[in-house]
Amino acid sequence: MLLSKLKRYLPRSLYGRAALILILPILLLQMVVAIAFLQRHFEGVTRQMTRNVALEVNFVLNAPKDDPGAAHARALPLQLTLRQGGEAGADRRRFYDISGRTVIETLRASVPGINWIDLATYNRRVAVNIGRGAEAVTVVFDRRRVSASNPHQLLVLTISTGLLLILIASVFLRNQLRPIKRLADAAEAYGRGRRVDYHPSGASEVRAAGAAFLLMRGRLDRQIEQRTMMLSGVSHDLRTPLTRLKLGLSMLDDQDVVNLMRDVDDMEELLSAFLDFARGDVTEDTVLTDPMRVVEDVVQDGRRLGQRLDVLRDGPVGMVLARPVALRRALTNLVSNARRHGTRCKITVTGFDGSVRFTVEDDGPGIPEAQREDALKPFNRLDHARNQDKGGGVGLGLAIAADIVRNHGGSLRLAESARLGGLKVEFAVAR
Repeated sequence: MLLSKLKRYLPRSLYGRAALILILPILLLQMVVAIAFLQRHFEGVTRQMTRNVALEVNFVLNAPKDDPGAAHARALPLQLTLRQGGEAGADRRRFYDISGRTVIETLRASVPGINWIDLATYNRRVAVNIGRGAEAVTVVFDRRRVSASNPHQLLVLTISTGLLLILIASVFLRNQLRPIKRLADAAEAYGRGRRVDYHPSGASEVRAAGAAFLLMRGRLDRQIEQRTMMLSGVSHDLRTPLTRLKLGLSMLDDQDVVNLMRDVDDMEELLSAFLDFARGDVTEDTVLTDPMRVVEDVVQDGRRLGQRLDVLRDGPVGMVLARPVALRRALTNLVSNARRHGTRCKITVTGFDGSVRFTVEDDGPGIPEAQREDALKPFNRLDHARNQDKGGGVGLGLAIAADIVRNHGGSLRLAESARLGGLKVEFAVAR
């Protein structure tokens, strides 16, 4: 339970967690040194030095005035001041004076008759009031005689050394984690359909992972290239006999021939849609693209075919990193679906800080929520749910658009249009 609560406050990045693993032991080490060494060792040293000064104070206070030893007592580094009316009072020390507590305890235990001890009033000096009435005296001596002079120096040296080690380790850690970050960026870019230059670097494990990524990326590129070449050959081999068949049928005049021509046209449309889906957009490079320019081209093509199209720009749009031909193909497929199943279509382009969202709505019958996931699958025709008066298509329009959107690092979502009452299709492209 406690561990799950702590996870909320722990850093999520690899650099943050590694820095935490590095800093915590150093801080714990400094705490152990401060508690075990400073508190125990210097507390013992302070107690011993205070006892020595207490012996001198007792010697001076107990020496007779006519005793030759009194002259020697006056030669000690102690300042005696007569103080009338001595009475008990509160001891004084600064709140951060840790060793002062030990000084006060030791003096009170070693020197009888102490009224109060002042460690705060005088700068680096200790004042001790002893006795009652006319016999009261105040003894003042240097604070360095009862406290070690280097605990703070050791503490400052420990903290400075710890900070220096943390700085050096942070620089080294950042250099070690930079190759991992570059590998993650390259993998993320490739997943979004963008290819960036990457060369393995860093530790041997990171180099091995980078080499495996390059090997995997090269294998995928070769498979896509081989598939594209094969489909290009299939396209050529199939279109040639279809063209000859269409030419031969056009020379005949019969109602059956008209039906056969319609079948040939359907076969050609199916072949074109299949090749568009299988070829994808891998042959096109990602460039800075104006989304509104792409939408305007799609709208012009749709209006040329007699379709009612409206365009709405929602805020500043800007530029995006995309494949313009593929993006236009996706929007064209969505607009064609809207034309096939409805009479009106509305395209909305909304700009955000990190992406641009496209929304295509129509006034058709829409797609039931339970069938929207199946509608994105290739060759899946929902003819019973959509209007077939203008043709049912081949079941690849939404699948091709969804594949193009995935290659741009996004996802295509189907919903019900609140404006037109038909289908609403949304997807976003990152900048």
